[in-house]
Amino acid sequence: MSARDRILHAALHLISERGVGALTNRAVARAAGVSLGSLTYHFPSQTDLLRECLNRFVDDEIARIAEYSERLRDSVVAPEQAADEIEKAVEAVSHGPDQIATLELHLQAARDPGVRDAVTRSFAAYDRLATAILNALGIPDAERHAPTAVALMYGLALRRLSTGDSAAGTADSLRLFLLGVLPRT
Repeated sequence: MSARDRILHAALHLISERGVGALTNRAVARAAGVSLGSLTYHFPSQTDLLRECLNRFVDDEIARIAEYSERLRDSVVAPEQAADEIEKAVEAVSHGPDQIATLELHLQAARDPGVRDAVTRSFAAYDRLATAILNALGIPDAERHAPTAVALMYGLALRRLSTGDSAAGTADSLRLFLLGVLPRT
């Protein structure tokens, strides 16, 4: 792994564990195992480091989401089963560093317009994933409903992170949402 990659990895780790405020040059250099000079050579400012770190995080997240979307694209799933499977997946990542990094990404985008493109790309990827899931469930107009599904999941994630709650109940919330968008027979 190159020094630049170690720096970005260390910065993301610090953000995930302690927030954006933990990104001091000394802390990042120490965590990356590089000199302060190497850090400032690769990233002349904290803003450059933070932006690139968050963009790299989003790129990795988009690749993971795209892979999952591809697997779902051709599958057909019953709403009850889909909700249960999504709850299991959410529980697996509910309190991990990626969830905290995601929140830090959104908070930073509110402060720094230079990060907003990363958030826009992130939401677009989640919207594509939600569209794939809703299409697999046979939901008409899935693309129109996807942002609402994503907002529901983000809201539940924020609640879990800030309260320490488990993902229990996610499936029930999803079922309630799906009942509203499923075609009436």
